[in-house]
Amino acid sequence: MSATPWDPAQYLRFADERTRPLHELVARMPALPAAPVVLDIGCGPGNSTAVLRERWPDAHLTGIDDSAEMLDTARTTGEPRAAYLLADARTWDPSDAAPDAIVSNATLQWLNPDGAGRPDHLPLVARWAAALKPGGVLAFQVPGNFDAPSHTLLAGLRRSPRWREALGTGASRAGVHDPADYLHTLLGADRTADVWETTYLTLLTGPDPVLEWVKGTALRPVLARLADPADRAEFLAEYGALLREAYPAGEQGTVFPFRRIFAVARRR
Repeated sequence: MSATPWDPAQYLRFADERTRPLHELVARMPALPAAPVVLDIGCGPGNSTAVLRERWPDAHLTGIDDSAEMLDTARTTGEPRAAYLLADARTWDPSDAAPDAIVSNATLQWLNPDGAGRPDHLPLVARWAAALKPGGVLAFQVPGNFDAPSHTLLAGLRRSPRWREALGTGASRAGVHDPADYLHTLLGADRTADVWETTYLTLLTGPDPVLEWVKGTALRPVLARLADPADRAEFLAEYGALLREAYPAGEQGTVFPFRRIFAVARRR
């Protein structure tokens, strides 16, 4: 995932909105055996793990994440009854756990090599699917909004003369594949798969709500490179102004379109 520290409190400012796609993903998953072994890869602060506990109250549930800060929150306020493991999902082998289900909520987009500038986590998806027991299920959802203004404006600002020396001009390592790529990767002689996408028109409220949203995710590694508080404040002011223009506030709040890609695969 990333060595840049996560801020659980900032991430959870929009907990309901971030968790809604997971509820819809889990609802599309087929039935599992009694007391299933369920892995939550990229569990973060445990909000996703709590959703899985609601669906499978008797599950042997393990959350995996590479952020100690996130896991501390998961153990206390996320889903305290689950087990948690500090591990890098890119290298950790889930096959030893013999899972009945692997679920991943908005994690795969981070699991690309640093500096690659393109996603390449399809081999990881295939490895997760191969780790399932017969009858097991792999389910994940990822953001599909990397061409949205929230991301393109950030990339353009990073490349501007004022910021390119401090922030670099390379592409972000975060990214996802087309839905068809996930479908082709998951389908096989011993697997069925369902892949779809949805665009949520999320209504955000409060001052600079889109800026506050991206502070918890896409903006996190950028701010980590700005050690000077004055530079941070200047960058946030400039980026915030661009976001206000791209996502104007209305009477009821700010509409933030957010495309999500979903996949559910079952091993026969």
